Amino acid sequence: MTWTVAPEPPGSPTAAMLWRAYYTEVSDRWYLLHEGRRTDPGELEREIAARGGAGLAPPRGLLLVARYAGEPAGSAGIRLSPDGTTAELTRVFLYERVRGRGGAALLVRAAEEAARARGARRMILDTRSDLVEARALYARLGYTETEPHNADPYAEHWFTKPLEPLG
Repeated sequence: MTWTVAPEPPGSPTAAMLWRAYYTEVSDRWYLLHEGRRTDPGELEREIAARGGAGLAPPRGLLLVARYAGEPAGSAGIRLSPDGTTAELTRVFLYERVRGRGGAALLVRAAEEAARARGARRMILDTRSDLVEARALYARLGYTETEPHNADPYAEHWFTKPLEPLG
């Protein structure tokens, strides 16, 4: 089986399906850890609507979709800073059924390459303590933990990685 990664319009049905799966998983993990329950369906729908993919639309953003054996399997997005020198990595997600097959590293590297091609010199991201797999992935790919770069109430760990210019 093979992986492919390609840009996807953030408003496409594939993007919506992956965003729903991503948000459901990270939200359920948080609520199960902190409140012993899954996400309320109404809250899930409100958050999905409120946190759409508009920030991942070109020219300042990009959504990448990974496919495994031709089927949508995961996503990663980037958002460029106003000056274009920093890119934020966001929505890195793979369906559980395809994890452990190299797709997450492939997605992150594709996002780095896309950010570099757009002139970014560094990548930043945030994540939570309970997302241990994500933190391990970022460390393995050369990201270092740093001071907070945002005030997101769910962010507990912030990472950065310099991006070497193309050429």
